[in-house]
Amino acid sequence: MKILGFAQAVYADWLQRTGAGILRWSLVFLLIFFGALKWTTAEAQGIAPFISHSPFLRWVNVGLGPQGASEAIGIFELITGLLLVAGQWAPRLGFIGGVLGIAMFVTTLSFLLTTPNLGDGVGFLLKDFTLLGAATWLAGEAAVRVARQT
Repeated sequence: MKILGFAQAVYADWLQRTGAGILRWSLVFLLIFFGALKWTTAEAQGIAPFISHSPFLRWVNVGLGPQGASEAIGIFELITGLLLVAGQWAPRLGFIGGVLGIAMFVTTLSFLLTTPNLGDGVGFLLKDFTLLGAATWLAGEAAVRVARQT
């Protein structure tokens, strides 16, 4: 059904590009913001219950302690964010950033199953479904751009 005719295609393209930009840069912002917060004591204490009950991350907590584990996760978040930034111009790096984001958000969503007495933590974790979608979309978008280059 033609609603806007020629303008429909122009607006659709603009909406798609704008949405992609919002996804990329909002995910980058959140990864860098929360990655930097991981050096604070409050953030380390806040995520300690999730990490200590996680079959995927417990070893980091045991090896580095709560603050060190928080900082290690922060480094992972910062690297992922920077790879997504680079993905704007280097799709292979963006693909790696997207895959790292997928792994990170699947891991954090697993806390819903592994952390006892979540309480208010449920709301904090549910946002990661949307972030998982953004990371997945960005990985796919980067993979398409890589395929076009070859």
